[in-house]
Amino acid sequence: MHQNVFANRTLNLKRILYLGFDMDHTLVRYNSENFESLAHQTMLKKLVEMKSYPEEILKLEFSFDRAIRGLVIDKVRGNVLKLSRHAGIRVSYHGLKPIDYREQRKIYGSTYVDLRDPDYDTVDTTFSIAFAGLFMQLVDLKDKRPELNFPDYQIIANDLNSVLDRAHRDGSLKDRVRENLEHFIVIDEEVVQGLERFRLHGKKLFVLTNSDFSYTKLLLDYCINPCLKNHSSWEELFEYTITLAAKPRFFTERISFLKVDPKSGLLSNCDEPLSPGIYQGGHAQTFTQALQADPNDILYIGDHIYGDIVRLKKDCAWRTALVIEELAAEVEKNKEASPINGEIDLLMNQKIPLETKVDELISEQIESGTKNHEKKIQELLQKVNKTDQAIAAKIRKLQKIYNPYWGEVMRAGIEESYFGYQVDRFACVYMSKLSDLLTLSPRTYFRSVKKPLAHDL
Repeated sequence: MHQNVFANRTLNLKRILYLGFDMDHTLVRYNSENFESLAHQTMLKKLVEMKSYPEEILKLEFSFDRAIRGLVIDKVRGNVLKLSRHAGIRVSYHGLKPIDYREQRKIYGSTYVDLRDPDYDTVDTTFSIAFAGLFMQLVDLKDKRPELNFPDYQIIANDLNSVLDRAHRDGSLKDRVRENLEHFIVIDEEVVQGLERFRLHGKKLFVLTNSDFSYTKLLLDYCINPCLKNHSSWEELFEYTITLAAKPRFFTERISFLKVDPKSGLLSNCDEPLSPGIYQGGHAQTFTQALQADPNDILYIGDHIYGDIVRLKKDCAWRTALVIEELAAEVEKNKEASPINGEIDLLMNQKIPLETKVDELISEQIESGTKNHEKKIQELLQKVNKTDQAIAAKIRKLQKIYNPYWGEVMRAGIEESYFGYQVDRFACVYMSKLSDLLTLSPRTYFRSVKKPLAHDL
């Protein structure tokens, strides 16, 4: 570990020739709660205007804590699930109501779900927090107010997807950001200083974003240009800027590049080999060839576990770094939770020998055909039950430290969450914000730690 950057795989920055950056929530930091509140309001308005939802939904208030990254939405049943690394359900809600374990087993049969099923949708980014929370609210309102004639849960999910996508495309969200940049965007001078320092060390930089050129220019003019010391503008700082990249399609499909005129924003066909400049669309293989770099020489940093990291790692083999905005708070909460976890471990160490002794006595009775140990067994079971109650109280105390509905982002009980598992598998390194990486030396050598296997413990 180097300060606030965590390594899953060895990564030597000395060997990296190109550093690429997603823009939204990576190169440019958002005030996520403000932006998601805007998304919440915008989706509600569009549901009423475009999908004929009842105006009562406009009263629904936004709660940033209602959802976290990595959740899975069961569109058919109206449930939202938190999964472990093996896709086992660890926490579940129907609307705003928690589902207990017995009901969960009745609904799903198994506690595991197949995420290849199109009936499931995932909350992959901070941009999806409002979506997931609003889905839960609408399911709850549908169940409580049948007279409002809401559509089926699956249609609600599809309608939310539709209006959120429309809001991103028609300017409903970005126009509001344009009008009040200070409210939605956070300027991080350390990022710009780090970018310039990496350039001094011979690193070449590029931007690869799904945002269009106009919006990209707006945000980079606002966040980058005022902080530059050794460059006249972000256009000089970044060798390539690729807009409307349509990730993850950029990594998997052959789409032609279009050249963008930085002064007018007009597009023209790009019939010649790529040279430094500003583009739209394109394909990763063509871009990698233009850079004349081995995939291992390229490090790409983004915030979308699927669109930026998973597909990239599978299809292009670039090195990967993931920005997890929630991570800094979670690391601090882990420190606060550490003493309670120690108390739980101590209680578990007291409980396990009791359970082992109960099993031995029951086995002995079965094999001897007697009931000689019944009294002792009951005494031990009472001690186990008392210990379980003490552990449960500690767990409740522990849960209050993290998100009140879902707990930790990176864990589900003693296992990694499914999101945490994806981070471990596909991100070479990860951090809470880009400046955590860029404040380090461009010659930093990240070494992953040895992770214990079950038989190591």
